[in-house]
Amino acid sequence: MKSKLQFIMSMVIFGTIGVFVRNISLSSSKIALLRGLIGSLFLLVAVLSMKRRVPWERIRENAFLLLLSGAALGGNWVFLFQAYKNTTISNATLSYYFAPVFVMLLSPVVLKERLSLKKIVCICAAMLGMLLIMRSGGDGDAGGGHLLGIGYGLAAAALYASLMLINRFIRNLNGLETTLIQLTTASLLLLLYVFFAEGLALPDFSGTLVVFILILGIVHTGVGFFLFFSGMQRLDAQSTATLCYIDPLTALFISVFLLREEMTVLKLLGGALLLGAIFASERKPAPTGTKSNT
Repeated sequence: MKSKLQFIMSMVIFGTIGVFVRNISLSSSKIALLRGLIGSLFLLVAVLSMKRRVPWERIRENAFLLLLSGAALGGNWVFLFQAYKNTTISNATLSYYFAPVFVMLLSPVVLKERLSLKKIVCICAAMLGMLLIMRSGGDGDAGGGHLLGIGYGLAAAALYASLMLINRFIRNLNGLETTLIQLTTASLLLLLYVFFAEGLALPDFSGTLVVFILILGIVHTGVGFFLFFSGMQRLDAQSTATLCYIDPLTALFISVFLLREEMTVLKLLGGALLLGAIFASERKPAPTGTKSNT
């Protein structure tokens, strides 16, 4: 029960990210940089407090993959934050949740996995759902602003999909260790990008801005990932896949009921198709002879 509660809490935390990003008046790359720096420091303290030895040899063995995955993680955050700034939280969240579809499309090439008829049907349904979301616009605007935001969300989804695929090849590191290294790598790469592309100058920090940045770094990154991996350790794969949908549902609840963002019938149908197709693609059939709880 404790593990399930930890995992649920992490999903709720991740589902509220968009609200805080919206209220931080910095570029997406600087927000991602600060999030990575604060989050990686928090996780480093957490790992050291658990008296875990840093597995340098295993890190060296996976160095190239960790570098690639860190770059994918940093880019993923930048595009996701741009999505939040350019469209509604519901549009950004639903387009970001297209990531498993990219994984399914790339798995036959990258992982040499067979694309079953069920997955092909799910991919087609998810694509139709995404098309309906794009057609629905948002806040009374079906024009380019929201399409740009959805485009950023899809770019973030593509990078997250690449991160998931790269992680399949990382060996002998647990999830917390891998995430800590990826966060640190992403932070260093974002630091280089911000330095050369934007400069490191920051505006005057108000009390509210500092609070939002600290919440994003400590709660949404450090605490969120720590609860995620602590809870996931004792949950089976099917429970994890099902509980993951608390994240987008939290974001959609905030979008509609707290921020009063428009939820059209077309978007509702598209979101149901997209999330339903992904859920169906990940659900494993019950073993023969067992009874369903429903």
